Amino acid sequence: MRKVILIMAMMSILGGCGDGGTGDESADTADAPADSVYNPFFVEWDGVFGTPPFDKIEIAHYEPAMMRGMAEHQAEITEIARGSEYPNFANTIEAMDAAGTLLTRVGDVFGAMNGTMTNDEMQAIAKRLAPLRSKHRDAILLNPELFSRVDAVYQQREKLDLEPEQRMLLKETWKRFVRGGANLSEAKKEELKALNEELSVLSLQFGENVLKETNRFEMVIDNKDDLVGLPDAVIEAAAEAAVKRGHEDKWVFTLHKPSLIPFLQYSPKRELREKMFTGYTKVGDNGDDLDNNAILARMASLRTQRANLLGFPSHAHYVLDDNMAKTPDKVYELLNKLWTPALAQAKSETTEFQKMIDKENTKKNRFKVEPWDWWYYAEKVKKAKYDLDEEMVRPYFELENVRLGLFDTVNKLYGITFDGRPDIPVYHEHVKAYEVKEADGTTVAIWFSDYFPRESKRGGAWMSSFRKQCYVDGERVIPVIYNVGNFTKPTAEMPALLSADEVGTMFHEFGHALHGMLSDCRYQSLSGTSVARDFVELPSQVMENWAFEPEVLATYAKHYKTGEPIPAELVEKLEKSKHFNQGFATTEYLAASFLDMDWHTIETTEEKDVAVFETESMDRIGLIKEIVSRYRSPYFRHIFSGSYSSGYYSYVWAEVLDADAFEAFKETGNIFDPATAKSFRDNILSRGGTEEPMTLYKQFRGKDPEIGPLLVRKGME
Repeated sequence: MRKVILIMAMMSILGGCGDGGTGDESADTADAPADSVYNPFFVEWDGVFGTPPFDKIEIAHYEPAMMRGMAEHQAEITEIARGSEYPNFANTIEAMDAAGTLLTRVGDVFGAMNGTMTNDEMQAIAKRLAPLRSKHRDAILLNPELFSRVDAVYQQREKLDLEPEQRMLLKETWKRFVRGGANLSEAKKEELKALNEELSVLSLQFGENVLKETNRFEMVIDNKDDLVGLPDAVIEAAAEAAVKRGHEDKWVFTLHKPSLIPFLQYSPKRELREKMFTGYTKVGDNGDDLDNNAILARMASLRTQRANLLGFPSHAHYVLDDNMAKTPDKVYELLNKLWTPALAQAKSETTEFQKMIDKENTKKNRFKVEPWDWWYYAEKVKKAKYDLDEEMVRPYFELENVRLGLFDTVNKLYGITFDGRPDIPVYHEHVKAYEVKEADGTTVAIWFSDYFPRESKRGGAWMSSFRKQCYVDGERVIPVIYNVGNFTKPTAEMPALLSADEVGTMFHEFGHALHGMLSDCRYQSLSGTSVARDFVELPSQVMENWAFEPEVLATYAKHYKTGEPIPAELVEKLEKSKHFNQGFATTEYLAASFLDMDWHTIETTEEKDVAVFETESMDRIGLIKEIVSRYRSPYFRHIFSGSYSSGYYSYVWAEVLDADAFEAFKETGNIFDPATAKSFRDNILSRGGTEEPMTLYKQFRGKDPEIGPLLVRKGME
């Protein structure tokens, strides 16, 4: 391995390799703040491995750093665009990839903190910066002088002596300009700028509304009898939440998953389950100041307008043209292929639950299964069929043990180790930092984990970076990667005990982290997770396959009190129940995928009535009333405030790949087979977006992926 850079003195600002000249950060050229004002973004980060100095960064530092970053980046771009030398790969394409170092660095940190440590001040800054960043991005992509140079290099591509990664960088750079409107007339460029600016602000507002309403909801219980059936740890967490929210001697349940899901699973109080479930499914849909319906209807219209400007019939056609699927028809084909068996299985599960309801209740008290009953009766039926419920396994899934099991798994696969680094500054007391090393002791990455919910953090789980991997002057820049989750928190009496779903999520997000940490690409804009949206989930989803393998469970599933390993009979029960409730899980996910595609295949620009549109979308696929789409439109952050618009299907697209990829390990008879692991690292994890996704996959697998292993895994063969 080439020499690793720990402190990059040769770079004007530590913390990145540039943003490729066409990153998400953008705005009008701004004057840089005075040098006399201290700002940690303006000085060399001389701490451990050049990680962000969170002990010095204050909210007041972000805006001036962002403004200076945009000004510096614009100056670099102007110099490239007006270069006197004939455009070539080095002075145009590589120069753009290396530009914008400060902007990338502050943007990465600010984005991370606005997702995990946000408050009114941070959100106000984000709102001020959103239109400026949009303008800055457009000023680059719509710069005719710059595009003429990029195009000149691109048109000579067959004559240039370029390596494969250089060819991909050239292709992707040219494509970003064309897809960003570089070929539009001046009048249409102005239209595009206005659309992009409005979309950037609406997307931000959508996400803020979801966070605020999620935090606002609370169900206060003052009668201890209403806690019947709930696990002790859930009750204790509710009591702590009540104290924090000013409800002494009461219990508070919230819409954060560690509170919501156990309540739906275990509370026999049907009216309270309905209250919790309705609170969740009405986020962003209450007709008040946090209502998202008008916002998302406007966004769908604006996206169609933008796609039309760029020559596409719909937003989905525009997005998918740059992904593996290529067309909406291909996505719908895959979704429909899985929908029929998934829905049939879900209907069978509904019948099974209804039988239990009818058996438990007299004819006078019987009721039909409703969505707020599903989780509760799923647990009861699972207990009856397999003598298994969530609380039987949770004591064996203590978070720190799971983390160690995860480390052990990737060590066996890729030879890397993780050393805790308490000397590295972190941004919250729950965050931990680790130095990631190769087997020979070489530092390969720095990794942060942030696993517990708080009101300043948006929901869900994700991975991103404070610094992406690349090479500068032939030396590898160490990536700084982080994982975020909203897992069950420790209480005064118990450590953090995870659900099986949370364990799977931890493994999943760590797969994304590996994609970033083990990246070995020359260019930052192609490294790590900079791949097609429907390919990026492969490294994450394939990691989930190891989580509950008996050989892996033996390394981490130990009782938090006694240290005893999980009993073999309990592991056997987990194995036998692995297909249980798969109809529900697959159906609610596919419903959300259809909803995403339906919103983004609209070819007219009228603003839709959200409730009517969503109902028609779900009726069209025949979604049964007992199941609600995993995300309803008003709180579907993935597609209206995230980067998954026309891309939520990518999880199941990648499931085909990951099931097929794990089959490659199983075919050897060893889920840690060294040769297969090396091939996966060399052809997938280290390669980023340096070649076409299917080319990389076939280099690993030796053939096209097959859907069979996925259907077997879901019990739908």
